[in-house]
Amino acid sequence: MESVKRQFPIFKKHRNLVYLDSAATALTPQPVIDKMNEYYIEYGASINRGLYDISDRATQEYEAVREKVANFVNANADEIVFTSGTTHGLNMLASSIGKTLKAGDNVVLTEYEHHGNLIPWQEASKRYRFELRFILLDKGSWKLETGSQIDENTKVVTFPHVSNSLGSVSSAEELIVKAKKVGAITIVDAAQSVVHMQTDVKRLDCDFLVFSGHKVYGPTGVGVLYGKKERLETLDPFIFGGDMVDDVSYSSASWNGVPHRFESGTPNIAGVIGLGSAIDFVEDIGFEQISKYENELTNQLINQLTQRNDVSIVGPQTSTDRAPVVSFTIDGIHPHDIAEILNRHNVAIRAGHHCTMPLMKKLGISGTARISFGLYNTEDDVDNAVEAIHDVISIFRK
Repeated sequence: MESVKRQFPIFKKHRNLVYLDSAATALTPQPVIDKMNEYYIEYGASINRGLYDISDRATQEYEAVREKVANFVNANADEIVFTSGTTHGLNMLASSIGKTLKAGDNVVLTEYEHHGNLIPWQEASKRYRFELRFILLDKGSWKLETGSQIDENTKVVTFPHVSNSLGSVSSAEELIVKAKKVGAITIVDAAQSVVHMQTDVKRLDCDFLVFSGHKVYGPTGVGVLYGKKERLETLDPFIFGGDMVDDVSYSSASWNGVPHRFESGTPNIAGVIGLGSAIDFVEDIGFEQISKYENELTNQLINQLTQRNDVSIVGPQTSTDRAPVVSFTIDGIHPHDIAEILNRHNVAIRAGHHCTMPLMKKLGISGTARISFGLYNTEDDVDNAVEAIHDVISIFRK
């Protein structure tokens, strides 16, 4: 993957950087930067409004990405809504679906839910008085105890395809089948999965799926909400303004068709266009090669960390049924101290609760140190990180 790493210009500026925080934000390759610059330099106008050439070009480029994203997840173009990111998409769904629920209904989430999905449903539950339930996490297997919370009053089942704090892969197909048996809507948070494994919404048969551009080597501030067209058509808009309306009077408005009714105002045009280039980048490498390479790095890291008795991996102990996201703790050392000392070695990791505070409380820890891989990482990066971890331990054991 050395040729891949050369496509990331940040490493020209920071030659010794070992970047191991791709689960937070993946770095941006040059083709994505070039494509976004092309928009600003050659046709940087608004879309869907101007009756002139560069506006037409901008609209064509923007809508071409909708088709590209649809192919990426095996959907139809009119089922793809552009958002500002996963959190935006999840808030939109919780708000729009939540107001159709009532006391006696329940929404099923998981114990390793990201705050970006948990809190919107908490707020909707307060307002509309429905119950929140949580699929339990088995601390032995690190798998969800699927199904026991789903019953005839379940209206929504929503879960992360991959846990951002543990790296665990959810049994998505099983959860969706159980949800469908009771007629529940299914929402998949694919923020941590879509860059690591082929995503096929038709095979999953989920009703909605969301992800962010910056997790797939694209720009920040752009994301995707997939929804089955018949499901999207039942939702009211979440944000109101220009371009999402069909007709407006002084007293009322009617909405545009899907997906455009959910894209009010001037969108992040450059971000969407950059996302299209990021998808090209990922698809040119291919998920078979991506999975194989990331599994090798993950195994290398786990094998080295598990050689120490004072290091505990929090999550699956092998690369099986996990993404290349590895959380760990070191006895007696705070995760923030681990990250700070690793930074002295030019090793960048995430430390803390990873926006999963309830999970950390359940596990009885304040947080973890988290290493997550991207396509620019190498075996040397793993060795350098582990060497830095040994330095952390030696400092605190003096």
